[in-house]
Amino acid sequence: MAARIWPLVKLVSKVTIAGGAVYVTYDSGLLGSGEQGSAALEKAKAAVPPALEEWMKYFGLEAQLPTMPKIEFSPVNSWNAGVRWTILSLSEAPTRASEYTNQGLQYVKELIK
Repeated sequence: MAARIWPLVKLVSKVTIAGGAVYVTYDSGLLGSGEQGSAALEKAKAAVPPALEEWMKYFGLEAQLPTMPKIEFSPVNSWNAGVRWTILSLSEAPTRASEYTNQGLQYVKELIK
């Protein structure tokens, strides 16, 4: 019985983690406009160094952190162009798969004639 449930538990946990990651990304504004992405970047730049220092103190590490690199960012419309292209491609995937399947079937039918 447990052997049958284990794959289901693994699948549910993976889907939950992936869904949570997408939700956090969307909720933080990374999938929005350039202004939202800029605001998320500023929040991350303000939150990461103190968090790293706190963890270093927790684990007893005394090394100095390197300075954060200067990230110059201007919110333009192309800020999330790669993300938008990926999401668009994923949303069109079923249609494209159907089109390619039909083209393949037509090709096979022509070869058989």
